[in-house]
Amino acid sequence: MIEIAPSILSADFAKLGEQINAVKAGGANILHFDVMDGRFVPNITIGLPVLTSIRKATDMVIDTHLMIVEPGKYAAEFARAGADMVSIHIEADPNIHRTLTSIRDNGAKAGVVINPATSLSTLDEVLQHCDFVLVMSVNPGFGGQVFIPEVLEKVRRLKDMIVRGGFEVKIEIDGGVDKTNIGRIAEAGADIAVAGSAVFGNEDPAAAVRSLIESGTKWV
Repeated sequence: MIEIAPSILSADFAKLGEQINAVKAGGANILHFDVMDGRFVPNITIGLPVLTSIRKATDMVIDTHLMIVEPGKYAAEFARAGADMVSIHIEADPNIHRTLTSIRDNGAKAGVVINPATSLSTLDEVLQHCDFVLVMSVNPGFGGQVFIPEVLEKVRRLKDMIVRGGFEVKIEIDGGVDKTNIGRIAEAGADIAVAGSAVFGNEDPAAAVRSLIESGTKWV
């Protein structure tokens, strides 16, 4: 069954603790935490102080997605601050093996992110060094974007690469996920789906998570 990771980028920060509890009650075990620096992507969001506070407030798995330049300078800090999963963009880090190793050395699972136009061939020398791959199904930087359907074939090919290589690597997908496509995402081979607006844009985030989980079991 595909796991739903609600993205707090779309949450109401005035009610953040309440909304985190709601998505957990709805069946979510993973909380997605987007970090943007205004340089790698054209937006600025949240950082280490917010992560530290959230870590104290929940036992959910915190999945930190670093959309920043020079992630090697900061990735280990997020792991030490309490992130359970830390992912970095392959487009942003020329020394990605070293960064992935530092994430793992600090107790978190290490992930690689690829943008929609980035070729899977960039992962050839990386898959054996990571625990998950985050496939972007929108161009990163903003919430509420429309899902790019061509990414589904990319997920299928990535799944085949993982199986053929004998790697224990999960596939996560992020961007435009909702009830209309979650079934196809699950069918393509994704293990985790990040959902922002589809969860926190609903008056009842718990019900939204339950609906996505149910829809994800009905492959279309």
